[in-house]
Amino acid sequence: MTDTAKPRRSFAFLVAAICAALATAVLLASLGVWQIERLQWKEALIARVEQRVGAEPVAAPGQADWSGLSRDDSEYLRVRVEGRFLNDRETLTQAVTDLGGGYWVVTPFLTDAGFTILVNRGFVPPDRRDPSSRPSGQIEGPASLTGLLRLTEPGGGFLRHNDPAADRWYSRDVEAIATKRGLGQTAPYFIDADATPNIGGWPVGGLTKIAFNNHHLIYAFTWFGLALMALAGAWMLVRDRLGKGSAKGGTGQHRTVVS
Repeated sequence: MTDTAKPRRSFAFLVAAICAALATAVLLASLGVWQIERLQWKEALIARVEQRVGAEPVAAPGQADWSGLSRDDSEYLRVRVEGRFLNDRETLTQAVTDLGGGYWVVTPFLTDAGFTILVNRGFVPPDRRDPSSRPSGQIEGPASLTGLLRLTEPGGGFLRHNDPAADRWYSRDVEAIATKRGLGQTAPYFIDADATPNIGGWPVGGLTKIAFNNHHLIYAFTWFGLALMALAGAWMLVRDRLGKGSAKGGTGQHRTVVS
């Protein structure tokens, strides 16, 4: 290989490395911009939810509204409903709360409009799992309740799948529970009952946790920081190349002739 081929190969590698660094910087910066957009979306969502939770309750969505429900626009909407509980068809789903581990009591509620809504009436500890241990809390006859609209939680919990055949539930899967209990037309959402005390103290309602992970600003700074590091790497390659060029230009030999 000739001496002229080596500088050419070195220059081509330099150009390729700089292009790769610049492309990486652009990609990382675009991810940072995306995280800023996600931050704006998340902050708007949190503001909407806080407004819903603090608003006056509205009528629970009827059948005509079910197809338009979405998490962004409907989750945690404060609703009210009238009807009666179907206590003989309650379902227990495992729960971990500020009161400890136990179960959510999910009871079908036949509305005056003729459809059924699953209602998470609240928490009970393991020793209150059997309905006979809390008879006064089994509301009979016409009832009115207020709570937060929640969309179905299909499948189960983390690494634990619902097992309808064994009547073992790790999430409030509306469709699966409605099928298991032989319910009629059931809303695609459930209601988390508010903190209105039940007779006898059980179940305990109003334990809904409203929290959103919002680390988008940190992620954005991370992506932008990595983009700056990629640009710094490109600049170091250019500076190193320019430095070598200057060094070669100054290494010529000089002769002094004395007459």
